[in-house]
Amino acid sequence: MSDKLTEIMTWKRREIAPSLRPVFPQELAALNAALPKPPSFAAALRRPDGKLAVIAEIKRRSPSAGAIAADISATEQAVKYRAAGASALSVLTDEKYFGGTLDDLVAVTALFQDIPPAIPCIRKDFMVHPIQILQAREAGAGAILIIVRALTDDEIGPLFIAAQAAGLDALFEIHSEAELARALAHGAKIIGVNNRDLAIFKCDLGLSERLIPLFPKNVIAVSESGIFTGADAARVHAAGAHAILCGEALMKAPDTAALIKEFRSHV
Repeated sequence: MSDKLTEIMTWKRREIAPSLRPVFPQELAALNAALPKPPSFAAALRRPDGKLAVIAEIKRRSPSAGAIAADISATEQAVKYRAAGASALSVLTDEKYFGGTLDDLVAVTALFQDIPPAIPCIRKDFMVHPIQILQAREAGAGAILIIVRALTDDEIGPLFIAAQAAGLDALFEIHSEAELARALAHGAKIIGVNNRDLAIFKCDLGLSERLIPLFPKNVIAVSESGIFTGADAARVHAAGAHAILCGEALMKAPDTAALIKEFRSHV
């Protein structure tokens, strides 16, 4: 792990420590049965027209970009993204490094229940324990993130089992061939290539171009980070990406709908 990722994961483990308790698949399955079923994240990423799906991220700040939109309302941004044609939303719930909260996710998914149509949301956070998956399901998420390089295989296994029990999809994030092999060994069905090197915060779309062609055909491929233009989107789509995850560019865009259209028009 990079120094920054090590720092974040160390903090995350400390942050969630007071809420830790055993969480078993049976409890998550019962919760899933009791709550309304969220829209399918996986289904939203395979567009029938073959064009790129856009996962639009609500991101107030990041370690690499600093402040992006510190005072933005999560629900207002979600409405803007939905109107612009986003296929899914990524809601950051880490407060210390990204300025998000679990309340943002609750508010966004509740808004879609009151004002349909709903679109699926992924809880974007640093997952280390099934309690966070329980929280995600209670908050209305349709998916969670598993960062392969941040976790041991003994940690990934229970997280993925918990997500499946809770009825949630899991986006496995990778940055190398070795991490791809680990994700596939766990049965990952959605894999995202993070084009940003978390050691130096440099983006290289060549990473998606190198890794996505190695994915099995049944795996949904996502390219994450460093996508700012239609030409960027075209590059990763040509490499085999079904979807892109974009935060900074969309948060700063003067015309969100125009940028999402541009992402799709070059493919």
